[in-house]
Amino acid sequence: MSEGVELDRIELTGLRARGRHGVLPAERELGQEFVVDVSLGLDTRPAARTDDLSRTVDYGALADRLVAVVQGEPVDLIETLAERLAQVCLEDPIVRQVDVTVHKPAAPVPHPFADVAVKISRSRR
Repeated sequence: MSEGVELDRIELTGLRARGRHGVLPAERELGQEFVVDVSLGLDTRPAARTDDLSRTVDYGALADRLVAVVQGEPVDLIETLAERLAQVCLEDPIVRQVDVTVHKPAAPVPHPFADVAVKISRSRR
């Protein structure tokens, strides 16, 4: 793909999985639900021309890999979790760029709130 070509997007939003991430002992012991949004930047034209799943991202398989990360090894920070999720997305060589948002709706915040989230953008170098 040449420089300056606008990337297409595949988005997977609201993916839910239980994890044990956080700095508090109760977060590690009890776990909580995390919600993940990913937006993949890629060129979908080869898949569209051929109608061939192997030429694009299988978002069902991607969801499985992302859930495995959320359910896997605990980390203290959702920043770390977001980075791991971005790296999973970039393992697919056709993905050029990814935006990841990790929502922690049950974060230990002592005031009423709607959401706590970390958003990151990563791209292939």
